[in-house]
This record gives sequence, C-alpha cells and structure tokens, in this order.
Amino acid sequence: MELRVLVADDQALVRGSFRVLIDTAPGLCAVGEAGTGAEAVELAERERPDVVLMDVRMPEMDGIEATRRIGRDLPDVRVLILTTFDLDAYVYAALRAGASGFLLKDTPPADLLSAIRVVASGESLLAPTVTRRLIAEFVRRPAPAQPPPAGLDVLTDREREVLALVARGLSNPELADHLQLSPATVKTHIGRLLAKLQARDRAQLVIAAYETGLVRPR
Repeated sequence: MELRVLVADDQALVRGSFRVLIDTAPGLCAVGEAGTGAEAVELAERERPDVVLMDVRMPEMDGIEATRRIGRDLPDVRVLILTTFDLDAYVYAALRAGASGFLLKDTPPADLLSAIRVVASGESLLAPTVTRRLIAEFVRRPAPAQPPPAGLDVLTDREREVLALVARGLSNPELADHLQLSPATVKTHIGRLLAKLQARDRAQLVIAAYETGLVRPR
C-alpha cells in the first residue's frame, strides 16, 4: 500500500520538484499540491493523505496555522514541516501546532523520503538540532503555571526516566543503550507514555515534559 503525500508550498517549482521526487520513490505517491495554507487544509480534508509536506511561509494562511487546523480536524494526517528558515520560533510553533517533524528544504532527497516514512509510521522526527532549539525556547519561558496533563501522576519511575531522556533528544537506540534495555522494551515504554499523556507522537511528549515542568531545561 502506497503512502499518500500532499505537498504544500507557495513556489510552483518547489512543489513540482517534491512531487517528482515522491512519485518516483517506491511506496510513495503525491496526491495533490497546495500553494497556500488554506488550500493545504482544503486538500487535506478532501484527499486524507498520510503525510503533508508543509512550508511555513505561504499566503492566505501560513503553514503553522494550516498545521494547527489539520491536527485539530484530521488527527490521522501527519504534518512534516519543510522550510528554508532555520529559526527557533518556527520550531516551537510548528511542533506546538501538532507537526510531527521539522526539516530544512536543503535536506538530502533520501533523508526527506525517509522522513516521510518515519512520520507516516506514527513516529516524530526530531533531529538533535531541532530538539536543542525546542529546549532553548523553554529556557526563555517562565516556569509553567498550568497543572500537569491527565496521566502524568500515574507514570512509573521508569516512564518518567524515559520521558526525561526523550525530552533531552535521545533516540530509541540511544535510550536502549543508556538504560540497558532492549529496543522492544523502549518502544513499549514510549507507547505507554503516549497513551497515558494522550500525546499523538514523540514531539508532543517533549512539549509535555517541558510545559509541565517535569523536565527543566539545563
């Protein structure tokens, strides 16, 4: 079964290039192109793609707002943010809006195709540089005043430890190595964290860890 991808970018040449790349990749197909954020939301509602490649700066509605609306109305659709602007504010805003990943447009084609598959599988794509920016954003913010989300109080000590390491940017293989656990056990812990914190992916786990004060930026 092919993964269905929607491309949203205000530049026709960029959209076309991504579409060709996707359509020539095994197991992927492009189901549409959007030149504005509003078009991206409309096409996502109509086509129900597995993944939306979303530019940040677009007319009518920017990619952040489009991501927020898609996340709200289409919880099964994953959004992968693509931008030429490597800015802290975009990282936080995009992930907070519900994006499952964040990549720069100069990412090598093979890495982009891999990212689409990772996001479609239900994982989030947080490169170490992105995680560092996300953490830096919380360093600048005041201590959280909101109560912990439902489920935080029922985390086991091990789950809290795993969550803290996820929030520091460790991947599953790194978690397994650090905690001396099998990859399957790490995956089980991540799955339980997602369920208990009602988070859709790893990106939301990171945000929950910092926003609730469970993890403090260094």
